[in-house]
Amino acid sequence: MKNKLYISIAALLIILSSCDLNQEFITTLTKDQVSSQFDFKKNQAMALYTDLPNGFFALGNAMMASASDEAEFTYNGGAQNFNSGSWDAFTNPDDVWSVYYKSIRKVNVFLSDTAKVNLDAYKNDPNPSSQLVYKTRLAQTINWKYEARFLRAYYYFELVKRYGGVPIITLPLDLESNFSNIKRNTLSECIDFIVNECDSVSKDGGLPLTYDNDNLGRVTKGAALALKSRILLYAASDLFNTPSWAGGYANPELISVSGDRKTKWKDAADAAKALINLSGSGYSLGGNYSILGKTFNDPELIMVCRSWTNNDFERINFPIGAVIGLGSITPSQNLVDDYEMQDGTKFDWNNPTEKASPYANRDPRLAMSVYYNQSKFSNIFLDISTGGANGKGIANATTTGYYIKKFIDETLDLTLNRTSVHSWVIFRISEIYLNYAEALNEYDPGNPDISLYVNKTRQRTGVTMPVIPSTLSQSEMRERIRHERRIELAFEDHRLWDVRRWMTAPTVLNTPLYGVKITATDLGYNYEKIEVEKRVFEPKMYFYPIPQKLLYTNGVDWPQNPLW
Repeated sequence: MKNKLYISIAALLIILSSCDLNQEFITTLTKDQVSSQFDFKKNQAMALYTDLPNGFFALGNAMMASASDEAEFTYNGGAQNFNSGSWDAFTNPDDVWSVYYKSIRKVNVFLSDTAKVNLDAYKNDPNPSSQLVYKTRLAQTINWKYEARFLRAYYYFELVKRYGGVPIITLPLDLESNFSNIKRNTLSECIDFIVNECDSVSKDGGLPLTYDNDNLGRVTKGAALALKSRILLYAASDLFNTPSWAGGYANPELISVSGDRKTKWKDAADAAKALINLSGSGYSLGGNYSILGKTFNDPELIMVCRSWTNNDFERINFPIGAVIGLGSITPSQNLVDDYEMQDGTKFDWNNPTEKASPYANRDPRLAMSVYYNQSKFSNIFLDISTGGANGKGIANATTTGYYIKKFIDETLDLTLNRTSVHSWVIFRISEIYLNYAEALNEYDPGNPDISLYVNKTRQRTGVTMPVIPSTLSQSEMRERIRHERRIELAFEDHRLWDVRRWMTAPTVLNTPLYGVKITATDLGYNYEKIEVEKRVFEPKMYFYPIPQKLLYTNGVDWPQNPLW
């Protein structure tokens, strides 16, 4: 019975691995053997990156945007279960618990083994070339540890934003481990762990600012500072500081933190500003917003998840009626309505001129993010009207009246299986500007830096939207910052978590998803806003439930998250 218990829990925490914890390393190696061992560990270090999220396919073929008010997913799947509220502790379409604990264990195993890399054959050879190899490789093995620790902290962040306080495990568990002693750490302990790891790996002598072209995509000091900025922003936000929504939950320390909110906002602002001021980083707003997701080498990018050249995203999301396109992710009218007019005013369906030409004179980021009726796609103009070449009447055509454009490489000829680079953005400098502005507005309202950094995203090359005045009240500025995040970071997996941490989800995610009905007329087109789908959000959904199969395992005594 005891062995059965251990095996069950070990499987749940994903402790088994192809790595042999008991392997022996001999100390009398030739240079060829040393190189082989070094290369093996290098490959292991690079393999730790493979579990970084690829947000293009977060829920099967759907993006997380389709589980928020940003978009609809044309085909049934996990996103639809989220939207209808048909998920629980047994069936969660985004249950990443075992995924990230497997990732964390891989890091723990790697860190426990890295010290065993034997470089003595070079170290003990007085030849200058051998000494250079020794010093270079020693520096690389040290850097691998910093990279691994960052990745572990990032994987913990992905867990914390979903589940609240989770067990912090920093050693590789095996079948002899006492799993009954493993408890959920408090939310504060998890946040502190992530922040401390970011501080440690980003200190002088830690992660580098940049890499050469052969190593682009590896973790930098900037990535560590960006993760610190994001976790501290979450830590200061309403959700992590307002346990009352949980209805007297017996373990508020798992879903909330204590302490002075103003201090937390200041910490978040300081963390973002430290990255903005990072000397030698070279981060700046790129000159082409529409290239996001289609490059890995742009001054705006801090960290991306790179993939081999492919055309998977295009095959799944090219508009219906285009060659091979499935039109899967379709932006909502809710999102489209929030793109301002070019003069900075709100779009208004009650304005006859704006209703007649709803896409004219809008924030340029709309045309760079969404295909709408009469948008140019490749060498055609899309007709998304009912009965049109790309509209209703065709099987699986968009129900919202739109197709996603952001991240799409429309130059790809899928009939010839053409491919191109796709990079999921994990951190970019725009987010850090907006993190800074949001936090600063909460602890030092009226500070001129607030409008300065919000306006950087609005005034970027190719966008040039009117500046937000610095004279707004704190509450007015708060809404403008939230709006700017909505637009600037659209489809980048921020919205679903932003509305949770702001605690606006009960309003935002219970609002029906809207689209547009487009009818061709003799004079052009008629546009009518329509309801596409009812959406469901309940307070218990602020945090995911701990997978029930874990709580059924004997020896694990963890509180379930509130209201599940």
